[in-house]
Amino acid sequence: MTKISKQKRRLTSIAAIGCTLLVLGACNTSFPEHTEGGIGFREDRYEEITAMREYRDCRDEALKLDEKARQAGSPARYLASARMIEGCEAALGPETARLALEERMHAYAVSIQNYLKGGDVPKARENLANFKEAFAGSDLYYADGASFSDTMTLIVGEADDSALGEFSTVNVSPELKAELRRVRYWQRN
Repeated sequence: MTKISKQKRRLTSIAAIGCTLLVLGACNTSFPEHTEGGIGFREDRYEEITAMREYRDCRDEALKLDEKARQAGSPARYLASARMIEGCEAALGPETARLALEERMHAYAVSIQNYLKGGDVPKARENLANFKEAFAGSDLYYADGASFSDTMTLIVGEADDSALGEFSTVNVSPELKAELRRVRYWQRN
């Protein structure tokens, strides 16, 4: 072999080793646990989507039962609907607690009202407290602008309704204020 061919071979080997080291050096062998587009993120997102799909199916069944209760005027169906909505919410779990808040608030509010319509005031009171805790700082409003939380607090007897001025400071409908004033009048006279 000639001296030039040995040098060529050596240079080719060095170049091949250099390219191999360059390629291997460019590979990232450390994998962060959760990246924006990583598989962990996709798995978590899939689980959230699945949980919400199951929640919505459950809620829809409960709302169908609510509609049947309304048509039949059945307290038992109102209670069944309320329990079903409560179960739908409980099945979500803490990892999905931040998802679809307003949608879940509406459903839970229906359950509170259905407990009232079914005659289970203590359970309505308990769920109202759960509602306020789970959705702290948030409220729903009726078409007339009245606050759901304020209205339910007065109806379930959680607020001290002995002071006439309090009815002026809470955001409830004028009809409810008038009814509570009428009840108080007849309790005193």
